[in-house]
Amino acid sequence: MSTPSPIPAAAQAATAEHCGRDLVLTEVTDRRGSAVWKAAGPEGTAALKVGRGDGVEVTAREAAALAALEVDYFVGGGVTHGAAWLLTDWLEGPSTWEVFAPVRAGGADRQHALAAAADLCSAVAVLHAAGWVHADLQPSHGIHTPDGVKLIDLAWAWRPGWDQGNNFNGGMTHLLSPELAAAIITGDKPVVVTPAADVYALAGTLWACATGTWPLDYQAAAIDPQTCTPHELRQHIATGRVPVPANLPWPELQEVLLPVLLDDPANRPTAGELGKALEALSAEDR
Repeated sequence: MSTPSPIPAAAQAATAEHCGRDLVLTEVTDRRGSAVWKAAGPEGTAALKVGRGDGVEVTAREAAALAALEVDYFVGGGVTHGAAWLLTDWLEGPSTWEVFAPVRAGGADRQHALAAAADLCSAVAVLHAAGWVHADLQPSHGIHTPDGVKLIDLAWAWRPGWDQGNNFNGGMTHLLSPELAAAIITGDKPVVVTPAADVYALAGTLWACATGTWPLDYQAAAIDPQTCTPHELRQHIATGRVPVPANLPWPELQEVLLPVLLDDPANRPTAGELGKALEALSAEDR
């Protein structure tokens, strides 16, 4: 078996045991200290993530969260010789972003997208019912498999009492709720990520999947996100005065999402309630 040098021996052995000895390793991503390979062998296909440098803590945290959550696709992980690694089954299926691609291209098949959106909400609701939040929901972090939606990239998943680490910054800045942005700005640790903040990111994720734009009209607020640092963007978002875009290419869906993005946290629906609203919208469109 030929393997790239950054993969620790323990990770190589675990991958070979899970997938079979005659492995084909294909690098998928390599950024911010973490690299991911798709490992294909005679006994299965897996995703192998290795973190080095700044990626060690994040990768180790994700492996610990996956183990604590007992997700059915987690295989194993470890820390060795300055690297952290985790191994999962390879999840077959499109991300929510990919499911919505025909909608963004102007296609008329919205029923499939609505069903996928409701399924994503259900997966988040199950996570919340277990006492956890994802804390980094994004358009690519839900995979629609034949066995249902699987949430991935759980490095920042959190529950009260769980070690949040030192580098949590709220995940994707453009999907931060105003109250979470404000909490991050204070610098106090741990940052309490509530299910309501997760639901805001969930609605923002669906908005982005449907429109191809973030649920924030920076231009209307005279903000150039290209020249702002993430900290400066969080400061703007924390004010709650960055409006949502006025353009509504899918008004029926966006009118379900708008209250989530505009209401106070106490008035936001739960992930399950948002999913039911999307199911009702789907029934109306039939």
